[in-house]
Amino acid sequence: MPLFEVTENDKRIYETELKDFLPPKIIDIHTHVWLDSLTVPRPKDEVRRQVVWPDLVARDNSIEDLQETYRLLFPDKEVSALMFISRVHSVESAKANNAYLAGASRRSGWPALYYSHPTQSADELEARIREGGFLGLKSYLSLSPAYLPEAEIRIFDFFPKNQLKRMDELGAIVMLHIPRNGRLKDPVNLEQILEIKREFPHIRLIIAHVGRAYTYGDVGNAFTDYLCKAPDLMYDFSANCCEYAITEVIRHAGPKHVMYGTDMPILRMRTHRIEENGTYINLVPPGLYGDPSQDRHLREVSAEEAEKITFFVYEELLAFKRACTTLGMTKADVADMMYNNAYELIEGARRSIYGQ
Repeated sequence: MPLFEVTENDKRIYETELKDFLPPKIIDIHTHVWLDSLTVPRPKDEVRRQVVWPDLVARDNSIEDLQETYRLLFPDKEVSALMFISRVHSVESAKANNAYLAGASRRSGWPALYYSHPTQSADELEARIREGGFLGLKSYLSLSPAYLPEAEIRIFDFFPKNQLKRMDELGAIVMLHIPRNGRLKDPVNLEQILEIKREFPHIRLIIAHVGRAYTYGDVGNAFTDYLCKAPDLMYDFSANCCEYAITEVIRHAGPKHVMYGTDMPILRMRTHRIEENGTYINLVPPGLYGDPSQDRHLREVSAEEAEKITFFVYEELLAFKRACTTLGMTKADVADMMYNNAYELIEGARRSIYGQ
C-alpha cells in the first residue's frame, strides 16, 4: 500500500505543468525527519506558540517515508534533502530524534542539521554537531523561555549569540524560521537578521519560507530598505505559495540566493491556499484533517471542489514557476534554485566544518 494516493489529477498536473519545468536533480533544502515513537507527548495544558495545522498532515516522517514521498511525487527526478527534526518541545525528544537523524543521514548520505536548544553551550553544540556529522543548526521559536508570549519572541531568544558565534567560527549553516506576527516585514526581525550578518558573517544563514511571507502584505519594505544590505543572504521558499513573495525574493536577492524547499512532510498535504483579509487560508478536502475549527488557517471545501485539490508541494512549485516566468528566468536559473545553490551551500559547510 502506498504512503499516500497520487490521483489522476495529480499526475496530470505533474506531467503537463511541472515535469519539463523541473531539472533532473533536485535538493530539498528544508525537510523534517523524526519518529513519533521517540517523541514525548506534548502536555495537554501547555500553551501553544505555533499553529496547529502542520501537525495534522503526518504523525512523523521517517527517512524511508521521505524517500518514498519523493518517489511518488517526482517519479523521474533524483531528489535528495537537507534534513532536521521536527519542532519537538522537550530536550529528551530532541536528543533521541537528533540521534535517529544522525543515523538516517549516515545511511542515506543526505546531510542534516542539529536541532538545538537555546540553553545549550557553544562547546556542547559543536561536540554534538561533530559527533553526528551535522552541518549546522535548526531551532524553533517555541523553545524560547516559556514566559515570553509568542508575539514578543525575538530571534536571539532561541538562537543566542554565544551559539551563533560558534557557528560563525565553524562556517556552519543556520536555518532561521523567524518569529513575530509581522513576519518578514517586522522591523525587529529585520534588524536582528542584519545584526547576525554584521557580527557573524561566516554563518551560512538561510531565511526559511521567505521569512514566512505567506501573503502579499507580509513582504513590506523588507527587501528594498533592509535585506539589500546583506546581499549574501540565502532564502528558501519552503511551504510558500505566495507568488508575489517568491517573485520579490528572486527579483531582489537574485537566482543565486534562492533555494527550493518543502517543509516535508507538511507539503504532502492536499490543499489550495488562498489569501483572505491579510492572512492565508488552507482550503482542504472535507474530513481529511479533522475538525477545521481547531486552526483559523483551515477551511473545508465541498467534495466536488476537493477533487481539484492537489498536493501543497505542487501548488508551491506552480507559484514558483509563475514567478520564474514573470522574471524571465532561464532553465539554468531554475536549476540553480532547485539544485545548484543548495549543493554549493551544503558542500561549503561540509568543507568548512570537516575539511572534506
